Formats: sequence, C-alpha cells, structure tokens
Amino acid sequence: MCHAVPGKIISTNGLTARVSFNGAIKNVNLIFCPRAKEGDYVSVHVGIAQAVINEDEANEVLALLTQAS
Repeated sequence: MCHAVPGKIISTNGLTARVSFNGAIKNVNLIFCPRAKEGDYVSVHVGIAQAVINEDEANEVLALLTQAS
C-alpha cells in the first residue's frame, strides 16, 4: 500500500516547492497543485504534491503515522 505524507511548503519557485516534513526539507513537484503557496500543507507521494490539505488534517495524518512506527 502507498501512503502520501503531509508537509508544509516553505518556499515555491514555479512548479517546485521546498517542503518541510517535520524538519526534513525536500523538493516537491507541484504539477497537480499549481496554486499551492508558502504556508500551505500538501499531501506528497513520490515527490509530487497530490493535494493541498488543511493543517488539522496534516497533523492528524502525522499523528497516525507516528503511532504506526
């Protein structure tokens, strides 16, 4: 099963964003979320943002992932 992981956008440059995953910074493609902006939370799978999500949802998913590990 595949999982998307929530992260917070810290900067954007065109269709690329720098996203923080609990402090780990990764470059993410925004091809499916071209309107995502700094401060937004996105659900990311294999380096591609799948959707913009709200902060509560991001925190809920992170809590569930933490419990599972």
